[in-house]
Amino acid sequence: MSDNNFLGLDGRIVIVSGAGGGGIGTSVVRMVARAGATVIAMSRSKENLDKHVAPLAAEGLSVIPVAADAATDDGIATVLEQVRHTEGDLHGLVNVAGGAAPSTWMPFTRVTREDWRALLGWNLETMFFMSQAVAAELKSRGRPGSIVSISSISGMNTAPFHIGYGTAKAALVAATRTMAVELALDNIRVNAIAPGVTETPASRTYVGEDPERDRSAIAMGRRARPEEQAGAILFLLSDLSTYITGQTLLVDGGLDLKWTHLGADNTSLFLEDESFRAAITR
Repeated sequence: MSDNNFLGLDGRIVIVSGAGGGGIGTSVVRMVARAGATVIAMSRSKENLDKHVAPLAAEGLSVIPVAADAATDDGIATVLEQVRHTEGDLHGLVNVAGGAAPSTWMPFTRVTREDWRALLGWNLETMFFMSQAVAAELKSRGRPGSIVSISSISGMNTAPFHIGYGTAKAALVAATRTMAVELALDNIRVNAIAPGVTETPASRTYVGEDPERDRSAIAMGRRARPEEQAGAILFLLSDLSTYITGQTLLVDGGLDLKWTHLGADNTSLFLEDESFRAAITR
């Protein structure tokens, strides 16, 4: 029995898609398992699972790594088959899989159909079809549940020079609201969080260290830690939030309140590399 059984996750199964990157997804796996759930940690990279998730299982947490691609029907089928062979009641899904490589930053006038489709596919389509499959499984079992997805502050405001990613994350918010209505009478809740700038391995590829800038741009004066995003997700998964659905919770330390992180050329002040800034605006 977990020390945190007031969260209502003991004996329940939670799938985390995008669990192996060592950032928010891995933090969610750790926190949700410590709260008493059995976590099926899904990543398309077995190497990442071995590096970041296997140690959690070695600590004695109830974590099952599954190497499968959430962007494919076969990957979704693989993780659901694991659910059917795992003791406990399916309860939750956390859609972390997504993101954008530095090469996807550019003026909207340069975005190709291939760029556009790739960003919407990885950030919106993956979330949609994972949610669809898990919701169908919950309904077939007559079980309540909770689905939580990751949007972004870029989907809640503007995303200059990153329009594909921002549009995908905004569409995720709209999909969350509609799915929440359709699933409400089945007692399946659907919510999202919108992180601000968070210290993760992925963000380090284009966000440099600059405490003075962080103090200026973010109301709380610092970037988020992955576990702070995971805490909001745990809340939305848990029985502490049983009357919340269709919502997107900004977890940004007040960045959206100030919205001062755009420079004179409308590029993000978080982009430390001047050559990268110049490249994305050409």
